[in-house]
Amino acid sequence: MKAIEREKETIRKMVEIYCWKKHGSKRGELCQSCKELLSYAFKRLDLCPFKEKKPTCRKCPVHCYNPEYRRKIKEVMRFSGPRLIIYNPLDWIVHELKDKFLTRLSPSSR
Repeated sequence: MKAIEREKETIRKMVEIYCWKKHGSKRGELCQSCKELLSYAFKRLDLCPFKEKKPTCRKCPVHCYNPEYRRKIKEVMRFSGPRLIIYNPLDWIVHELKDKFLTRLSPSSR
């Protein structure tokens, strides 16, 4: 699986956990607000200047989210990140390893 696709899968799982726990949606389903957030996140990933060398969002030097979506995605990640270890431990491990060991990149180092 390519890095961007793995990143999409991880963020999808995080948004699903958040929506399930915070908005009372059924597991695997999303409310309209969470669907919009996930769609926005996928668009940002598709347009990422780093492509397959993309660092985690926390370490990325380019903040591509508009402020409102950035606030929302941070809330989702803060809530769902620790829970990902329970519901999807492999995704959590990959995300944490990437966050810890991938150096910061600039778009020119693609």
